Amino acid sequence: MISLSLSSERVHNTVITNEQGQILYKTETPFRLAGIGCITTIQKIKPNDDQDHMQDQFDVLAEIEWHRFSSSKLRYGGTEVETNEFIPKRGLWGQQRVFIGPDSRPYRWDLRGLKTRVVVLSRDDASRTEVARFHRSTLGIVGKKRKAMLEVSPEVAHMMDTIIMTFIYVERLREDQEGT
Repeated sequence: MISLSLSSERVHNTVITNEQGQILYKTETPFRLAGIGCITTIQKIKPNDDQDHMQDQFDVLAEIEWHRFSSSKLRYGGTEVETNEFIPKRGLWGQQRVFIGPDSRPYRWDLRGLKTRVVVLSRDDASRTEVARFHRSTLGIVGKKRKAMLEVSPEVAHMMDTIIMTFIYVERLREDQEGT
């Protein structure tokens, strides 16, 4: 598995790093009263070939415009889609979100209950193969202290940007439902 650490469990303002500590993605959401009209910007590290300029630079990968009473909007790759079309609810109480990956295969995020500490991405087919799993941070009171972590199967590394975008969206929904 590819292990990605989050600097904060709050996915709308976090830095995502690989096992070597290299920043791969970061998210920023300016504060707005009651969260109305918030836009989360998801940025991806730009490759840097200039040895004289070693400061990290980022490109905007996507933006999520959050709405409470209508569908949120996702902007990426020059397109804008309503989230209720791109990653619609499914299942009892909408605890599943489904989407078609860039490989044309169906995928499903399972939020596994409101107070769960795990969010899982699997293929939405008969195999139900798990391809990513999010572990919330632990304080170490019982067991080992751990940062929030997203584990991604190498077999879907080719669509990491899509996994990150959809993960940020579903985890923020879970946070909002839980009231964190």
